[in-house]
Amino acid sequence: MRYKLTIVAAILLTSFNVFAQSNSDVNKEAMVYIISPYNNETLTNPVKIKFGLKGMKLSPAGIDEPNSGHHHLLIDLDVLPSLTKPIPSDKNHIHFGKGQTSTELILEPGAHTLQLLFADFLHKPHSRPLISKKIKIFVK
Repeated sequence: MRYKLTIVAAILLTSFNVFAQSNSDVNKEAMVYIISPYNNETLTNPVKIKFGLKGMKLSPAGIDEPNSGHHHLLIDLDVLPSLTKPIPSDKNHIHFGKGQTSTELILEPGAHTLQLLFADFLHKPHSRPLISKKIKIFVK
């Protein structure tokens, strides 16, 4: 019985360790960026946003492949989320876990900031975080 408990404990600890680790595979030339809209652009709803990626493979959440991940759009954030934990999911942290490369959003009129954060299969930023430049847009 003690032998079985030891095996079960070892399996659980190994499983936890796999899910606690961040995906460290990042191509040195990798980058993430916003293709459109442009910085300081004035737009109307729906706001169309196109994501850019270089040097990494786009893959859905839950698929663990080297040098891969998916986009997360950060809206109106003054501070980045933790770069060692899964990215939250709410109106300011939008997940594109199916591997999407664009979206259309309805935003309140006024100024907004947009930024991309590319993350691994567990929604955790890579060991070398891939973060786009933050842009500012204006919605009429």
